[in-house]
Amino acid sequence: MKIGFISLGCSKNTIDTEMMLSHLDDARFQITGDANDADVILINTCGFIGDAKEESIATIKEVAKLKKTGKLKKLIVTGCLVERWRNNILERLPEIDAVTGLGGIHDIVETVEKSLKTDKYAVFKNYEETPIEGERMLSDDSPAAFLRISEGCDNRCSYCAIPKIRGRYRSRTIESIIEEARDLESAGAKELNLIAEDTSRYGIDLYKKTALPELLRRLGAETSIPWIRIFYCYPDKIDDELIEEMRTNPRVLPYLDMPIQHISDTVLRRMNRHGDKAQIKSVIEKLRRAMPNIVLRTTVIVGFPGETDEQFAELLDFAKETKFDRLGAFAYSREEGTPACDYPDQIDDETKRERLDALMTAQAEISFESQQKRVGQTSDVLCEGFDEDEDMFFGRDYSNGCDVDGKVYFTSKDFVETGTFVKIKITDATEYDLFGRSV
Repeated sequence: MKIGFISLGCSKNTIDTEMMLSHLDDARFQITGDANDADVILINTCGFIGDAKEESIATIKEVAKLKKTGKLKKLIVTGCLVERWRNNILERLPEIDAVTGLGGIHDIVETVEKSLKTDKYAVFKNYEETPIEGERMLSDDSPAAFLRISEGCDNRCSYCAIPKIRGRYRSRTIESIIEEARDLESAGAKELNLIAEDTSRYGIDLYKKTALPELLRRLGAETSIPWIRIFYCYPDKIDDELIEEMRTNPRVLPYLDMPIQHISDTVLRRMNRHGDKAQIKSVIEKLRRAMPNIVLRTTVIVGFPGETDEQFAELLDFAKETKFDRLGAFAYSREEGTPACDYPDQIDDETKRERLDALMTAQAEISFESQQKRVGQTSDVLCEGFDEDEDMFFGRDYSNGCDVDGKVYFTSKDFVETGTFVKIKITDATEYDLFGRSV
């Protein structure tokens, strides 16, 4: 029996997929990357915002055609979209043969077996009682590995459906994280990317305090992976202890992904975000004072209900003033079941697009200016492969986060193995990518 897999959405979804692959491999199912050759295909969906839901639906409908044109017998769907539509997803999407919620990750073998014996099959278990960790069958040979340190979220931002999908905040023990990090190291990982819905609150449920600094210390002491990078670190929990650990731990990269979502205090309150403008500005100043070379990445939302021209201008001015090295922006997506969905003063799509374009145009100039400052510098780059089109090797240095930022393209007289570090002299730069040669 050949099983095909399609994983959509974020890196946390990828980890869920890899755990399911491990279970199926242990059960001696044959995993195939060729959808046309699969007897069963599993799609791990994203259902976070409108565009993600549309992509998931389109993928489901397209794959379902293989029942007529290929050897496909069953289409099984899991992931966030399934959790959001658990009451009627089989009615909404009759192309699906079986669904399992996030709580069924570790029971995927049973789901596959039962789907083969029934016309329609659905199973939903309490995700908050499902182990976060488990064996993973890595889906690629990248030297950069994602490591999930917690699951769920208690922040209850008014625009976000994640707490309804993935439940309350649950931290893994430091010991279990260390164990998985060692497994990833044995598999060839040279970079650990720490992820969660909110990494800054790591440990608050288990240890009654934020324990991210302690986790970083332990990872540095008990593994040998050269690079550790932090994603999804909310500004209201970035304290002096964390900043000092980042500054002094040679394995922790001077890079921080810190979503702020907005800067207007009025908008932040309507978003139900923790912290305010003063606190955000303060933590940025502390980070840059402690680590002058730190690369700061953030995400923001434009067009939130009730956002005035003045409030958007405040956000735009702040972005220009602060000069984030990396900034991603999203137009507000109205999500059913969230408080903001029912807010008055919804912003029209055209205004959202105009504000998004204005912000990203400004950020492109900021990014270009920041990148140009790197020309002439020498940097350690983790090689990730060879680009045939560019006729150059490529990788990332400390300034580029995996899957979200640009690349470093470089030439070398000698062949460079994927997963090795090489010193690169930066000779050119665009808004998002760097170019250079080995030295």
